[in-house]
Amino acid sequence: MVRTVTDFPREVTQTPDMGIVLADGCRLSARVWMPADALRDPVPAVLEYIPYRKRDMTLPRDELMHPWFAGHGYAAVRVDMRGCGDSEGLMEDEYSEQELSDACEVIAWLAAQPWCTGKVGMMGKSWGGFNCLQTAMRRPPALKAVVTVCSTVDRFADDIHYKGGCLLGENFGWAAQMMSYASRPPDPMLAGNSWRDTWLHRLEAQPFLASRWFEHQSRDAYWKHGSLCEDYGSVTAAVLSFGGWADNYMNTVSHLVENVQAPVKGIVGPWVHQYPHTALPGPAIGFLQEALRWWDRWLKDVPNGAEDDPAYRAYMLHSAPPDANSAFRPGHWVAEGDWPTARVSRQVLALSPGGGLGGQGGALSVPVRTPQHLGLHAGEFFPMGGNGEMPGDQAPEDAMSVFFDTAPLDAPLDLLGAAELRLRLRSDRPRAFVVARLCDVAPDGSSVRICHGMLNLCSRDSMESPTGIPVGEEIAVAFRLDQMGYRLAAGHRLRLALSTTYWPFVWPSAAAATLTLAAGELDLPVHAGSTGDEWTFPAPEAARGWNHRVIRPESYVRRIEHDLISGDRTLVMEADAGDCENLDHGWVFGDTVRERWRISGNDPLSARLDVDWEQRMGRADWWVRTRIEASMTADAGNFRLRAELVATEGGPEGETEVFRRQFDQEVPRGMI
Repeated sequence: MVRTVTDFPREVTQTPDMGIVLADGCRLSARVWMPADALRDPVPAVLEYIPYRKRDMTLPRDELMHPWFAGHGYAAVRVDMRGCGDSEGLMEDEYSEQELSDACEVIAWLAAQPWCTGKVGMMGKSWGGFNCLQTAMRRPPALKAVVTVCSTVDRFADDIHYKGGCLLGENFGWAAQMMSYASRPPDPMLAGNSWRDTWLHRLEAQPFLASRWFEHQSRDAYWKHGSLCEDYGSVTAAVLSFGGWADNYMNTVSHLVENVQAPVKGIVGPWVHQYPHTALPGPAIGFLQEALRWWDRWLKDVPNGAEDDPAYRAYMLHSAPPDANSAFRPGHWVAEGDWPTARVSRQVLALSPGGGLGGQGGALSVPVRTPQHLGLHAGEFFPMGGNGEMPGDQAPEDAMSVFFDTAPLDAPLDLLGAAELRLRLRSDRPRAFVVARLCDVAPDGSSVRICHGMLNLCSRDSMESPTGIPVGEEIAVAFRLDQMGYRLAAGHRLRLALSTTYWPFVWPSAAAATLTLAAGELDLPVHAGSTGDEWTFPAPEAARGWNHRVIRPESYVRRIEHDLISGDRTLVMEADAGDCENLDHGWVFGDTVRERWRISGNDPLSARLDVDWEQRMGRADWWVRTRIEASMTADAGNFRLRAELVATEGGPEGETEVFRRQFDQEVPRGMI
């Protein structure tokens, strides 16, 4: 439960539309909260800079955070990126050169304001978590600290595009989502009479990001741009990183703490893809207080000892029944003064004949060829809350996999860090991938996914220069699974499950491959020494929520359909955010998305994704609506990417179509 705070050390004032004019004349729109006396007593600025529209989309969360920071002595600055929300210009791509150059210019502008001390921090989650790290790589002089949440240091192999070199379904799904987000107009109340011209110009210039992302199927310069793992030494600002075990960006915290030379600390909790003061599953923590402690130390030089906090604080999940809607996960906090920590030792378990994990090992001859629909219980890449978005019971997936189990544990087993899997295998196809899941198997047979990892076998030696698999020849491969913090209960078994499919998380190979395992071993990070909570965080608190009324409530659907005649399996997801009115200025907005991920029988070329996005916004007697209908299919040689964007404007008399555009492109398959 988040405690609402209304009384702050400093009185807060806000400006809904502060213009920041860049060198090329483009005006960015900022919403700014700051102490009312900041001109007499200047404060540092904290920037959140994202494409997600401060006027509606992120407003509910902005209201909880930014007034709170302002009340504690900061100018909290929420900027719509170029071409988004109420800012001018056009957006080109995610993390473009223009985006990052603009960020540096905004930081310099903030530092020069009479109400600012000249020191700036930057924060954000997801896109904002990415670009605050990427901006820090450029070392703008005024940027002294960042707080990054749910981010990555590797845009190719550890993001929504090509995880482990495998093509993710979200590579297309996210492109359709961004097209929908970018299709919305500015608010006429702020943009004035030019709003419609601005909107139509955005629609005409709308990039089809899917085609761009599919044209880069290896880790080339396109993906290296903005990937901090290319140059950890470039960051000199102090970095505080947050991640969640229920998100797919949990690896970044460890990477940053292990590699950044500037002051850096990391915190990983049980959370989904949300800020940690509001995220599920609990326990939530006082994220705002932790961020404030970081800002106070590095932007105000307050000697609060933040630099002496443990390097890595992680929530050790405890065994619990599988639950795709978990509201709370039992566990305890561990605090490591150094990371890597001496309390983690490596334990190697051999893959043994007969399906054992551990023991003497030995030669194997185990075929792995899993059904195309395996993976329907994997959950979302970035789950946002409940609604069945987290991984469910893995027992149905395990039953279709090749798995290796330990004996029931005599005592609890604590794991903290990343496991590495080393395999020797043969493939009957030149293109294939392997997915590994570590699972906690209870005595009743239920299975909880602890972590997973995947490798495009064409990228076994290089993500930059993938090569075909030599058919029939034995090859050695090794890859890391995602980071984990997990305590298996006594009596449970640790399971390694292997598959050649993972739909729809990973798009299937062009032909169904059979891998034959010849040998393997699992290298585990075993943690020792923790008995209970080693760190206590403040309870979550926030400013008062936004002033609104619900016109139509939200609703969600998530189900798996199995057609017993055709053999089709379809994951159906419908998320209707409903419609709300902002009572401060009358803006009404809402959106709805429907996704269908279908695959048939054992035919990987039957895979199909259909996405339908609708955005709605306006005021009492006027509104606009945009709709995206997008689909992806593939044959043996090409990916087929289609989308249609339609925009309408209306009032009580009805709606009129004002824009329609179609995208249709084939992109050759490479080594995926």
